[in-house]
Amino acid sequence: MILVAGLGNPEAGYAKNRHNFGFMAADELCRQFSFSDYKHKFSGLVAEGKIAGEKVLVLKPLTFMNRSGISVSEAANFYKLSPEQVIVFHDDLDLDFGKVKAKKGGGNAGHNGLKSIDAHFGNAYIRIRLGISHPDKQQVVSYVLADFTASEREEISFLLSDVANAFPELITGGTSAFTNKLALLRG
Repeated sequence: MILVAGLGNPEAGYAKNRHNFGFMAADELCRQFSFSDYKHKFSGLVAEGKIAGEKVLVLKPLTFMNRSGISVSEAANFYKLSPEQVIVFHDDLDLDFGKVKAKKGGGNAGHNGLKSIDAHFGNAYIRIRLGISHPDKQQVVSYVLADFTASEREEISFLLSDVANAFPELITGGTSAFTNKLALLRG
């Protein structure tokens, strides 16, 4: 089993925010692979399905971004998952808009959702970093909590479709295989 956590904030007013990129990726994965409807569980919303023959649980924590670790650790501990079986989608200020990188472990770069997961579960999980670009330092909070622009929303619909299409490679071949497949799709 694989646990995929998409990070974001649960209230409707946050739905199109840059900080909700992880929720958007989780929803696209569920849509493309015809997962079950979301149900309330593990302090979040959970959907189930299969990708590349593997049972996958998609989780959207309802604990708000800064407390995401509560929900992720509840689900991971319930299923006795190792960090290598946990994948987290999150927005990343350090990547240009539309860039995607996958990595296992590492630092949290000041991302409060990752800090929370690290505190509750450790940091050896797999991260799918979804680039949103970096504003001036003084504008970070307002920037991440602002909606994507109309042109950005159009681009991310294609990007997230490609991320979902490349996702089976992550399960079967790891981060390098995922990155290579995504690069081919993004051509």
